[in-house]
Amino acid sequence: MAAKVDLKTSSDWKEAKAFLNYLSDQQREEHFFCQDFITLKKIPTWKDSEVNEATDEVVKSRYQVDNVLNEKISLFRGDITKLQVDAIVNAANSSLMGGGSVDGCIHLAAGHLLKEECRTLHRCETGKAKITGGYHLPAKYVIHTVGPVVQGDPNPSQVQELRSCYLNSLQLVLDNSLRSVAFPCISTGVFGYPSEPAAEIVVGTFREWLEKHKNKVDRLVICVFLEKDEKIYRKLLPYYFPVA
Repeated sequence: MAAKVDLKTSSDWKEAKAFLNYLSDQQREEHFFCQDFITLKKIPTWKDSEVNEATDEVVKSRYQVDNVLNEKISLFRGDITKLQVDAIVNAANSSLMGGGSVDGCIHLAAGHLLKEECRTLHRCETGKAKITGGYHLPAKYVIHTVGPVVQGDPNPSQVQELRSCYLNSLQLVLDNSLRSVAFPCISTGVFGYPSEPAAEIVVGTFREWLEKHKNKVDRLVICVFLEKDEKIYRKLLPYYFPVA
């Protein structure tokens, strides 16, 4: 039995992490930074979303309809820090010490112990990913990945770096036997990656990955904050995840 730890005053991230891992999902709730957290069951799958918002528009896709895959992916607009999933992905900078935008929000919500653990990871290279505990977050883990900084159109190397962010994060999902993970829009904010080309990389990468690993996960959540990004994904997803 793990000793009870006061997460607000403790400076020992290892002790806190072991304590949280010992708790049941319900017991962890009292340590969340918020109580209006969102469970995975409340996030519609792409299959459900598309059926509920069906239109007469016919989308031609090079992919076959696969309802199993359509139940493995979601598009959600809201605050990624409130999602009760196995892991959320942080669009981090190379220091892993927190920053602006989603990076700063995740560090603020998780609390000071996240930075203490990140300090031991000794930075992260562009395209790579590292994992930590979630602490005060509803998510059990945070996967930190560093996207490319782009000025103008991304070059082939930057395209591959962004794709690697998603693939390396997904590899950590497999390595840690996680079943649900939520991704923000990596590199599209102050890092300058154009939103639509970035979204095409995301949905294409997810389609290919799920075709190989669909039995290993329950859900990949694309979590957007801006309405413009939601519109981009709603336009692209039917091409990669057509619904009958």
